[in-house]
Amino acid sequence: MEKSTEIIKETRIRFLNLMHDLSIDALNKVPSNFNNNIIWNFGHIIATQQVLCYQLSNVHMKLGTEYIQRYAKGTKPHVSVSQQEIDFLKQHALDTVDELETDFRSNVFNNFQPYTTGFGVRLNDITDAIKYVSTHETLHLGYAMALKKLVQ
Repeated sequence: MEKSTEIIKETRIRFLNLMHDLSIDALNKVPSNFNNNIIWNFGHIIATQQVLCYQLSNVHMKLGTEYIQRYAKGTKPHVSVSQQEIDFLKQHALDTVDELETDFRSNVFNNFQPYTTGFGVRLNDITDAIKYVSTHETLHLGYAMALKKLVQ
């Protein structure tokens, strides 16, 4: 499991680096023919990790439900994200991975409810969920890399 959380952490570090020099307007810009932006993709990976690991295990999520609802699967940006929210997401990007590692080692994910992802991948337990999260996050980092070329 350490390799999967290492991949998640490295992906998030790369995401943070990608956003580092972008303005709030660039982070919020939705290019034509796209339905989301860089900051939505960033918030989405954090929210999805919380849902797939914590919510499906009936464990209290580390982020408030307002963030989960705003960045959940099937949503798209409707308003510009404030600098305060951007800072909040950045602050929790790595913390939530550290907490995931700690909670996994503490065996808190005992009551996982199997789930089939939008990719058609069946997640049977927390180990499956964490492995899937690492793949999901790299996909959204790729989207953000493409979006960055369009918003600069």
